[in-house]
Amino acid sequence: MINYVAEDIVFPEFFNQEILNLWLSGLSKSYNVYILGITYIFCSDEYLLGINKKFLDHDYYTDIITFPYREGRLLESDIYISLDRVRDNATTLGVSYESECVRVMAHGLLHLIGFKDKDGEDAAKMRQEEEKAIQSYFAI
Repeated sequence: MINYVAEDIVFPEFFNQEILNLWLSGLSKSYNVYILGITYIFCSDEYLLGINKKFLDHDYYTDIITFPYREGRLLESDIYISLDRVRDNATTLGVSYESECVRVMAHGLLHLIGFKDKDGEDAAKMRQEEEKAIQSYFAI
């Protein structure tokens, strides 16, 4: 089951739960992994900064924080996404807001699946998988 929560923001106009569910389920199945329960919590920069400080002891803005509860072939997690950060990153990268939002959503799921992004080689592989995920979203 995939849930979506708007904490202190309004969902973007392009947001369609049915399409997102289809895409995210298909994405996980393409790695032979299944979603038991993921909640995407969309919020503001300030809200996610509070989460970052409280739970990770980090005092900086970020676009995503993933709290895995179950990994492996069956996934459970809460994934917090700052739509303020996503919008700013989209502008900086010269991509659409929708495309960047999809990339960040995929990024969280890919971490749960087992992809890392701390070193150059892992980051390059993560980016490659994100690009494939974006393409599959826009193909729906």
